[in-house]
Amino acid sequence: MSAYCMEKKELGFTILGSGSGGNSTVIHCCGGNILLDAGFSAKELCARMEKRGIDPASIHAVLITHEHEDHIRGCRVFADRYGIPVFETPDTARAISAQKKNAANIVLISPGHAFDLCGITVDPFSVSHDVADPIAYVFRTRNGAKLGYATDLGYASLLVMTKLKCCDALVLESNYEPQMLRASSRPLHTKRRIMSRIGHLSNQDAMTALPELVAENTSRLVFAHLSRECNDPALVGRLARESLETICRTDVHFSVALQDEPLETYWI
Repeated sequence: MSAYCMEKKELGFTILGSGSGGNSTVIHCCGGNILLDAGFSAKELCARMEKRGIDPASIHAVLITHEHEDHIRGCRVFADRYGIPVFETPDTARAISAQKKNAANIVLISPGHAFDLCGITVDPFSVSHDVADPIAYVFRTRNGAKLGYATDLGYASLLVMTKLKCCDALVLESNYEPQMLRASSRPLHTKRRIMSRIGHLSNQDAMTALPELVAENTSRLVFAHLSRECNDPALVGRLARESLETICRTDVHFSVALQDEPLETYWI
């Protein structure tokens, strides 16, 4: 019996690491575990799972958000090793196949069309990023627990805000601090791409979204995909604390996901 069932929890997640060097999260439910993105090597994915007491063989499927290397690096090797399917949109599948990095078992999905997997409902939805068909996800249990997960998006569209409202737990991108990005050594075209509507969410973008996203049932926030060069976890923590104080929600627990170390498992 899984720890989830033993503890009578409905839904959990473990962020194995997040940032431009690699992104991957394990979604826990009674029907098995799901890997959301596989941006580390298969060896590193297994090592990070084992560090958090997760058996890699417990992963039943991989969900991919888009084709950037920091989200698919270990996907083919890991999925083929354990004989599990990889869920992708058709355009993302074509983009990964063009890189010769697709796994053997691909299941095609479409944004806006939810499906059941491992005992939960998986709801992919479109976001704006500089790739073929980027998506984010909402996960729901039959009893109503809701987890939202959105990174790698240039702006919080009406669809994004609607999908991510009233989550019990929310993982949201807080990629860069504008002043740090402008002062960085990155090429001008890179800075412009990051700050564009097909780039990434800034700290300010993320904090501005909180008053509308945080609901009465929201208990956990995780800020993810921080830039190593153009952000600071301590700064994100301070901004989050101030933003939650402003809306009188200091009861909401928040964390900042890091690149090199997996976070503890959170349950909702």
